[in-house]
Amino acid sequence: MFKRILIANRGEIAVRVIRACKELGIETVAIYSDADARALHVQLADRKVRVGGPDAQDSYLNKKAIISAARETDADAIHPGYGFLSEDADFAEEVTKAGFTWIGPMPETIRLVGDKDIARKSIEPSGIPMAKGSDPLTDEEEAVKVAEEIGYPVILKPVSGGGGKGMCVANDEDDLRNILKYLVDIHKVSYYFEHYIARSRHIEVQIVADNFGTVVHLGERECSIQRRNQKLLEESPSIALTDDMRARVGHLAVKAAKSVHYSNIGTVEFLLDLTNNEFYFMEINPRIQVEHGITECVTGIDLVRTQIQIAANEPLAFSQKDVEFTGHSIECRINAEDPDNNFMPSPGHITFMHEPSGPRVRFDSGVTAGLDIEPYYDSLIAKIIVRGRTRGDAIKIMNRALSEFRIDGVKTTIPLHKKILKDTFFRTGNIDTQFIKNRIGVYEAEPKDLHDMSEEEIASSISATMYYA
Repeated sequence: MFKRILIANRGEIAVRVIRACKELGIETVAIYSDADARALHVQLADRKVRVGGPDAQDSYLNKKAIISAARETDADAIHPGYGFLSEDADFAEEVTKAGFTWIGPMPETIRLVGDKDIARKSIEPSGIPMAKGSDPLTDEEEAVKVAEEIGYPVILKPVSGGGGKGMCVANDEDDLRNILKYLVDIHKVSYYFEHYIARSRHIEVQIVADNFGTVVHLGERECSIQRRNQKLLEESPSIALTDDMRARVGHLAVKAAKSVHYSNIGTVEFLLDLTNNEFYFMEINPRIQVEHGITECVTGIDLVRTQIQIAANEPLAFSQKDVEFTGHSIECRINAEDPDNNFMPSPGHITFMHEPSGPRVRFDSGVTAGLDIEPYYDSLIAKIIVRGRTRGDAIKIMNRALSEFRIDGVKTTIPLHKKILKDTFFRTGNIDTQFIKNRIGVYEAEPKDLHDMSEEEIASSISATMYYA
């Protein structure tokens, strides 16, 4: 086992990794920017190293400084968390070449699944269902022709990246041309198309794979409550799945992982078409997910510890038949955002904070009262995770936890979560990926046309989603 791990991240996920390391008897090294000098992850780690100024490019994306910090502190391994450099295959390769262990999938695997087009082509021969799609496109006229062949609506997905970043839906040719002019002509982004399944649920499956060929799935997570492809609330298990469907999607996830020789932990994401109950492969995320806690709650398996143990070349301590699911878990992401103002970020100084607690409530956060929510990074304040005997029980516990969470100094998404939990459609499980738009429409104000926005407005709008997982 490792003696010392450097955590190449900040906030809630850095705190989460530090806690897992302490339980394993491993020392930790926190890196920090000037803006995070007093941050919670810096206070909890055994050692700390400044890596740059407040801008992420100078600090948490500064590869040279991070590897130098690992050398300076005699670290054995580097844990990237989620976001930032977690899906950067080149960085993972630099880490291993520098003599450190990368706690995550192999660089070649990250490279393979990180390019959505290559990932689709690698997995397609295994027979896993996929929505009708295209090769990467940048030419406008060719794109219009291909979209007509696939059939509107189409969803445009950037070839690289994850977490819903950069995805756009075109309902007709005019939509498509407007999107292409801004995102392709101006920003030179390579996209591919898929037929957009409007009535769908977002189902993802947690997979765990050791370095000896064993791949196990840990059940599914329901991630349909989202705004503009960004998750807000997740739960496990999904109320939409029968036992047969659950077994089928778990089998598909394991099959997808094996087809790319996956190791460590990851998530295989699917769309469930509500018109035919068919699962369609979306992507594989080669990292820990923000919502990993709900899987931990229903399985009792510590995913971060498991990551570290796999990276230390230990075989999985459990098989598929050992995995048991108990109860129902829900996670609410509490962000420093203003839902009434198009989810604009709400940075500021936290003057008071009272965490929810009590039976069956877990609170994962990287901030405390007296600290600042900086405008430089994502706006996640905390994750409230609850586990109930049933879904109805979990909803009651989450309502109680949300009512206990008090935070002053910044606007948050707490009122939105309360509204979601009271909605009749949500309470009965009648949800899909359009739930926020169709049921909570007041929070889905149409954004300004990008051409009418100032550079400051565009930067502010983008900053809330730049590093989400």
